[in-house]
Amino acid sequence: MCATPTTTPADPDWGPFGRPLFNDPSARALSRVGVVDVGSNSVRMVVFDGAARSPAYFYNEKIMCGLGKGLAETNRLNPEGRRRALEALKRFSLLAKGMGIEKLTVVATAAAREAEDGPEFQREVLETTGLRLWVVDGDEEARLSAQGVLLGWPGAKGVVCDMGGNSMELARIEGGKVGRRATSPLGPFRLQQVPGGAKARADHIDKILKGLQAQIRSEGERIYLVGGSWRVIARLDMERRNYPLTVLHEYRMMPNSLLDTLQWIQSSDLALLRARTGTSSERMVLVPLACEVLRELILMLKPTEIDVSAYGIREGLLYEVMPEKLRQRDPLIEAARISEQTAARIPGTGRRLYDFLLPLFPGADADRLRLMKAACLLHDTTWRAHPDYRAEACFDNATRANLGGLDHPGRVFLGMALLHRYKNSRAGSRLEPLFRLLTDEQMQDAEVLGKAMRFGAMFAAGDPAQAGKLVWHPKKRILELQLTPDGHYLFGEVAQARFASLALALRAETKVVEPA
Repeated sequence: MCATPTTTPADPDWGPFGRPLFNDPSARALSRVGVVDVGSNSVRMVVFDGAARSPAYFYNEKIMCGLGKGLAETNRLNPEGRRRALEALKRFSLLAKGMGIEKLTVVATAAAREAEDGPEFQREVLETTGLRLWVVDGDEEARLSAQGVLLGWPGAKGVVCDMGGNSMELARIEGGKVGRRATSPLGPFRLQQVPGGAKARADHIDKILKGLQAQIRSEGERIYLVGGSWRVIARLDMERRNYPLTVLHEYRMMPNSLLDTLQWIQSSDLALLRARTGTSSERMVLVPLACEVLRELILMLKPTEIDVSAYGIREGLLYEVMPEKLRQRDPLIEAARISEQTAARIPGTGRRLYDFLLPLFPGADADRLRLMKAACLLHDTTWRAHPDYRAEACFDNATRANLGGLDHPGRVFLGMALLHRYKNSRAGSRLEPLFRLLTDEQMQDAEVLGKAMRFGAMFAAGDPAQAGKLVWHPKKRILELQLTPDGHYLFGEVAQARFASLALALRAETKVVEPA
């Protein structure tokens, strides 16, 4: 259901959670990291906040400058794009100072490295803004983009494909490492300058892709797409399929279905598609060329599936400065921990609630236990919401939050469990279209987990184990609660009703054992 994280030995003091790292000095040093990506099409500033494994976006701003537009023809940066990029960098420099960021890391890619006036632009930026451009070559760009994918997918294996305005990079990833990588001039701005029309362009793309395949040596693997043009195509694929969850990160597409979408895009009115998805005109004009490349890429590499990564070179820069022990952590659990630490009424109850409920899930695999951990950490983080909307707020937070290491069925499972943390029934909910991403069995498991949290969270404040112990007899379908002396008094009418609701979800009878 969800991406498998890289695991490390558990700390015995914290059981399966491992010791949290957000109080570690090496993690606190990452509490505010600012990066700027000066690309061929856009210039974007991102400020990451929070010392967790999963990035939190404190600030995010993009300007579509078109710095590399026409580069293939003139061999120079686009004059208007250069002016707009310089203005954006002036603004970003001042914003960073206002946020207390001592140093911005500024990376420039294909346009700045290939243009004959690139060095002149670097000097102008330094003199005007005080920012030093780090112009990376294609190999380094591929490595950083691949690291961005690893930030969100610790267990990712396959080929990362990052398309910018003037170039496209490929990189192999496996075992948390970046392997073979290659760069090419297959960006849309470059393809606009290929003479001879669609047929000549197809031959040009095919020739370059054959060279890339010889370098990367990939066939029949998963492809991870990074870049704005790819994200627009994925959003349009959602539109064509009437897909209910419009979160792009970890959106998964099958090759044949995506080929149908590419054909649909190229036969549709781009203005109508742009209106339906809110895509900028500067980006949409490049999408048909990106479709041509993606079609040939699918036919040549024969991927098992194509996944979208919202993380790329900027997140790769964050990954670059992370200590290795932080890289090895599960991004979902670390993000849930931060959320509990900052938003829950009694931080620390998530782990105790997880321990209390664990007997209900014998034989649960690592993926399911991982989602249980995240749910328990998040179970009380929306308590400030109005009671009438708290259940749906929980669901929305889980399904639409910027979380790494969590695929779409995993998001909905987590959301449904948190919904049932606050509400017995999901019937008639506006969220029902999303439920189809789960099987009947997964929905049942999510309901049981939610109702178990609903009972355990209010049974005793802080630690339900002080009040009792759950024992599950699956063959006899008996849910047993063994009360402690304090638990005898804590097991009041509301607790009894929630215990009965949990038993109903389990299709079980109840047995309450009083203290001796």
